[in-house]
Amino acid sequence: MQKRISSLLISSLFAILSNQAHAADDKVWISIGDKALQQLQKLAPATVIQQSSMVLATPANRLNKQAAQEEQVHLVQVSQDQMLRLSDAIHHELKRCGGFMFHSDLNSAKVSLSKLSVQNKAGLAALVAPSYTIDNQSVVTPMLTQMQASNIAQTIVDFSAFANRYYTTNNGVNASNWLKQKWSSMASGRSDITVEQFTHAGWAQKSVILTIKGSDNSTEVVVLGAHLDSINTKGTTETTKAPGADDDASGIASLTEILRVMVANNYKPRRTIKLMGYSAEEVGLRGSQEIAKSYKAANTNVVGVMQLDMTNYKGSPQDIYLYTDYTNAAQNQFVANLISTYQPSLSIGYDKCGYGCSDHASWNAQGYATSMPFETAFTQDNPYIHTENDTFANSGGQADHSLKFARLGLSFAVELGSDGPGTPGKPPVTDSYSGSLTQNQTKSFGPFKAASGSVTVATTGTGDVDLYARKSNLPTTTTYDCKSDGSTATESCSLNQSANGDVYVLLKGYTASTYSLKVTYTPQ
Repeated sequence: MQKRISSLLISSLFAILSNQAHAADDKVWISIGDKALQQLQKLAPATVIQQSSMVLATPANRLNKQAAQEEQVHLVQVSQDQMLRLSDAIHHELKRCGGFMFHSDLNSAKVSLSKLSVQNKAGLAALVAPSYTIDNQSVVTPMLTQMQASNIAQTIVDFSAFANRYYTTNNGVNASNWLKQKWSSMASGRSDITVEQFTHAGWAQKSVILTIKGSDNSTEVVVLGAHLDSINTKGTTETTKAPGADDDASGIASLTEILRVMVANNYKPRRTIKLMGYSAEEVGLRGSQEIAKSYKAANTNVVGVMQLDMTNYKGSPQDIYLYTDYTNAAQNQFVANLISTYQPSLSIGYDKCGYGCSDHASWNAQGYATSMPFETAFTQDNPYIHTENDTFANSGGQADHSLKFARLGLSFAVELGSDGPGTPGKPPVTDSYSGSLTQNQTKSFGPFKAASGSVTVATTGTGDVDLYARKSNLPTTTTYDCKSDGSTATESCSLNQSANGDVYVLLKGYTASTYSLKVTYTPQ
């Protein structure tokens, strides 16, 4: 009897330890914003916050005169089931997507949080911003007229025909393979275009990356992304219905139409352009995080990122909403200018979507400039997403709304992709600026694009202005390639260019001054 009791005790203890080990294996670390944390604490009151950090969610933004705003981000451990229920609660209670980012272990979670805090507070000062001048109308405008909603609609229908595209299912793997094959077929015959799948060690579904190699500034990269996975937050098996027609077959379809038109026009960018279909977005931005981290580790010069996550549900009064948190204010202004230039009949709204709401957050966390144009305002997103009812029919059975985003994405890709060091217009090229400076105030200008030739920088005005110019990087009053610092506002200096490159200018008011600045490029 004693032996039997001991045997039962040992069996029970083994079962308990096995269950505990299984429960531990089921736990994952996530970083989560304040509002999403409140939803998690309702679902799991015993949730323990491991660490919290204040990050700059919204830089000072002249788009809508919004002041800089900070947000707390927290590290917590949750089960896979709690993560699914959290995603469902965020959608239904907060009327938004995402809200958290997955991390493979506690140490990597802490490192990511510390980098996010430092990077957002430091901003993008360490990265030289590209020129946001819109000067490719002759290339962009004809291509925009060729884009068709019917093509976008067909891709949405085809992609949402998979029962689901959940990242751990065979359907999810097949959807990734389908997208790779479709993009490869569309780009056949172009030796400068490659399509590859990015393998993720932790799950079977691969991300898809199409690359159009830049002709002479190929080390500078422009990224447009959407996510290829879908989810039903009630639980997903191989046969669970999660068509994800809007979330995010619509974004994938918008990218696909951008590709079709660029190939049809034999467009060859100067910078490298990449179209990305991210895996595992719905479970903490896992695919895009791995890709963005790999690009950062390789010191890849990504000059701009745009995310198209849901483009076909017209649920708000404005046509396109630019989300201002965890994005770059200067690039957002550029995107707004693209809309005003190329789609002037469209109306623009502004909103915030919170921490980790889509894949642009992965790039933002690595210090890259990102933008997130979205189909609706924050609280008016598609009520059918993350369910079996996210169908093409429930987005109106047409793709007119997605067409607006496809056109915006193409204008973004071409305006940035056609630029880079040494992209002058018809020579001679003169850029002019005017303004005022207070005593000791400085203002920076550039980049000014030049190939081989000379660049002359000159000012006129009142007071006393000092002028500094430099190749490749912003000058300072101690680091420059030429300067002119006489006792008036009339200053001039010149640079010789032997190859493609950018020139930057710094003006300093030695006294309170007014200035007229002219930068002239003359080719050899």
